[in-house]
Amino acid sequence: MAVSYKRLFKSLIDRDMKKKDLCQVANVSPATVAKLSNGDNVMVEVLERICLSLHCNIEDIVEIIPNESPENGTPNQVK
Repeated sequence: MAVSYKRLFKSLIDRDMKKKDLCQVANVSPATVAKLSNGDNVMVEVLERICLSLHCNIEDIVEIIPNESPENGTPNQVK
């Protein structure tokens, strides 16, 4: 399972905000924004600060992408 923050960066574009603006309004470091850009894991508290500062919900900035099964190209079932 992978996490995508493309929704966050699309939201920034829609709001005419740059990554440095996000750092300022959400009080997150440039290193954290770099992690988000790379799809790396970040703490839920960071995502909470971003949501509160952008007045949005978590699903507006994060998307969970299920892994595909190599045999048939369908998402794996969680057991």
